[in-house]
Amino acid sequence: MSITENDFGKTITSEDVLDTLGFFDDWEERYKYIIDLGKQLPAMADDKKNDDYLLRGCQSQVWIDSQNNNGVLSFEADSDAHIVRGLLGMVLAAYNHKTAQQILEFDIDAYFEGVDLVKHLSPTRGNGLRAMVHKIQETAQKS
Repeated sequence: MSITENDFGKTITSEDVLDTLGFFDDWEERYKYIIDLGKQLPAMADDKKNDDYLLRGCQSQVWIDSQNNNGVLSFEADSDAHIVRGLLGMVLAAYNHKTAQQILEFDIDAYFEGVDLVKHLSPTRGNGLRAMVHKIQETAQKS
């Protein structure tokens, strides 16, 4: 599967994620949904799971690759941890298949606050989430 065939950001949007998470009453159900979201994330090819794509600042191993097709940025991401794959899914729902300007203008903090996400993550998971967001925003700034 190529990077551009990833449905996150196309049929799985940030609005969909917020609506679904808002449907659940407790965080145990929300965590299950986030993990299920990660299961929908296409696996990255093993040959890309190397230092070239490895994201520093995460407790788990996280790899991110990007591609620019006529100004539209597409991302491929993977992790060795289920919950982190789900968090990557949330991030890609917001940022994947967008222009650099759309990525930089998207209020990611409001997105996470919309479901009170950050306060329900451990400090190391929160740092990892910020590192994922920073990597994608940095990619957009360089485009």
